[in-house]
Amino acid sequence: MSDPHTTILIIWHSRTGASEAMARAAADGAGPLGRLIYADGVQAEDLLAASGYLFVCPENLASMSGLMKDMFDRNYYPALGKIEGRPYATIIAAGSDGQGAQRQIDRIAKGWRLKRVADPMIVNFDAQTPETILAAKTVKKTDLQQCRELGEALAQGCALGVF
Repeated sequence: MSDPHTTILIIWHSRTGASEAMARAAADGAGPLGRLIYADGVQAEDLLAASGYLFVCPENLASMSGLMKDMFDRNYYPALGKIEGRPYATIIAAGSDGQGAQRQIDRIAKGWRLKRVADPMIVNFDAQTPETILAAKTVKKTDLQQCRELGEALAQGCALGVF
C-alpha cells in the first residue's frame, strides 16, 4: 500500500465506457500518486490508506450509478470519523444533467466531512433515447484533458500539502 500522504484513490464505475475513460485519464494525470480502483473492489482499507479521492461515475436515472452507491454503502460506516478533512473531487458522465448524482456524492462526502477541492466536473453526452443512453461513449479529447488535469491537480495538491 502506498504512503497515505501521497495516494489519490480514483474510484470509478462505468457502463458505457465514458466514466472509465475519464477515470483512466485522471489516473494518467495523477501519475504514480494515483490509484485506480473499480467501485466494487473498494474496501474501507483503501479509503483509509488514501490522502484524497476522485469519484467518477455515470448518472443513471438522476442518481449515481448503483455500483458506486454500493461502494459508499459498504464503506460508509467503516470509514466514518477516520477520513475527515481529506480532499475530494468528482467527475460525472451525464446523459443530460448530472446534478442528481453530484448532489448524492456531495451529501455522502459531507457526512464523511471530506473537503471538496475542485468544482464538480459533469460531462454531458446528450443521450436521451434508449439507444443513445446504452451506446458506448467516446469522450472528447478536451474532456479527457480536463480529467488528466484534475487528477494531476488533486495528486500534486495532496503531495504538496495544499489540501
